[in-house]
Amino acid sequence: MESHPLLPVLDRIAQALERLSPPPPSLAGLDAADAFVWHPTQGRLAPVAHVAHVDIGLLRGVEIQRRLVLDNTLHFARGLPANNVMLWGARGMGKSSLVKAAHAQANQVDGAPAEPGRGRLVLIEIQREDLSTLPDLLALLRTSARRFVVFCDDLSFESEDADYKALKSVLDGGISGRPDNVLFYATSNRRHLMPRDMIDNERSTAINPSEAVEEKVSLSDRFGLWIGFHNCAQDVFLDMVRAYAAARNLPVGDEELARRANAWSVTRGGRSGRVAWQFIEDLTAELATPPHVGESARS
Repeated sequence: MESHPLLPVLDRIAQALERLSPPPPSLAGLDAADAFVWHPTQGRLAPVAHVAHVDIGLLRGVEIQRRLVLDNTLHFARGLPANNVMLWGARGMGKSSLVKAAHAQANQVDGAPAEPGRGRLVLIEIQREDLSTLPDLLALLRTSARRFVVFCDDLSFESEDADYKALKSVLDGGISGRPDNVLFYATSNRRHLMPRDMIDNERSTAINPSEAVEEKVSLSDRFGLWIGFHNCAQDVFLDMVRAYAAARNLPVGDEELARRANAWSVTRGGRSGRVAWQFIEDLTAELATPPHVGESARS
């Protein structure tokens, strides 16, 4: 019997589609690093050789938050029960910095960082737009002997989309349950992950306003630790600046440091840990620049 003339064409189409489809997720290379970025379209975890972080002791003005996040992270790294964590609140107050600093602290061995791939805890960054692939990532991590914190920075939702439902299902555990070796950490500027006008709209248009609003804010309730960050006062801001300056041994007097830091914060329209760090970066460069170089640049 002769084959149909379209079969070779269909076979070539099938092969082309197979080449275009992402490869199945793989755990290969998971021992190469202690931090990864999830690339769902490629079905792989890309290793991060060095996570940019600050020493956890330099995060000032957030001592209570620091203790809560660090204790939870250390418990999990040691194989003890721990909670998913939501860090919400004011911009620039160290939410994401605290997550990365706690991860680094959990991987300390005798006061020094563990060798790459030998840390007790793996940090995996996932983008907000990839949250719908969380079940695939968790299915992959479930088979590993390592322990993971899946981290999503600047999390928020504009509507109850597929990403919202995927995250809600993961935090609930679903029928298969959240893997014992995985926690989910997230940061957000919004207390309930959604804009206030969206919640107010549900209150004004829903048949049962109370139930509608509860549904919108219920996602944040699924985080065992829900930690708020607030704008800092001037004395806290200066404490941050002094800590950074001391860590870098900057040759500047305290009075001059405070005067310049306050002037810098005015130009930035507020005070925060991020503003303090940006000021120290600028001051460090200025103090390291020979005077004649600066004069030449200005002329």
